[in-house]
Amino acid sequence: MKPITIDALLTGTVRPLGDSGRDSGIDKHPVAQRLWLGAEGLRGDEQADRRFHGGPEKALHHYAREHYPAWQAELGERAVLQAPGAFGENISTQGMTEADVCVGDVFRAGTALIQVSQARQPCWKLDHRFARRGMAARVQASGMTGWYYRVLQEGWLCAGDTLTLSERPHAQWPLARVQDVLNRRVLEADVLHALAALPELSPNWRALFEKRAQAGQVEDWTRRLQGDVDAPTSQER
Repeated sequence: MKPITIDALLTGTVRPLGDSGRDSGIDKHPVAQRLWLGAEGLRGDEQADRRFHGGPEKALHHYAREHYPAWQAELGERAVLQAPGAFGENISTQGMTEADVCVGDVFRAGTALIQVSQARQPCWKLDHRFARRGMAARVQASGMTGWYYRVLQEGWLCAGDTLTLSERPHAQWPLARVQDVLNRRVLEADVLHALAALPELSPNWRALFEKRAQAGQVEDWTRRLQGDVDAPTSQER
């Protein structure tokens, strides 16, 4: 994989999320200056619910800008899609998607070293972000979710830096294939066990695949995808 330029580096603070009655750090905006990337993310970036967002296994969220035209075609013109940050990403690039990135890939990013830990599992906050009920489920089904990194070596990062692949321990496991198992080939025991055994996959996902293989059933995603199903989404259309 050739080096990929970071088009935008984004951070956000916790603030009310539309009319959801909840707070969120999903509203990210580009920053021009270089930022320190520590073990739990970029300096100045915030997450409202640390049970499910942020932390060492989700220190950075990367979203492919080339997915934006597909969303514009599906949803129509929306202000949130006019600039990077629509999906709460910290890194925006063109030239790499879930089909190109593999579990455990290690990238030199600025002076830091980062490793792909898992794909994103979208939650109900995207429904409010896009003022569209069912948006989180659409993102999950599309596979255009983005992915997370853990930080192997802290350092400085800014827009214009490059992501340079330095290690690829699991070329057989691009994130698109992992998502296929997660969302479609849901109960193939041998594949589930193989994923659960990947040391570079985030512990939560390894546990998820192992539990699924042992129980022979898929998790109930209703609460993650819909949240409070009776809550409105502002300007829903």
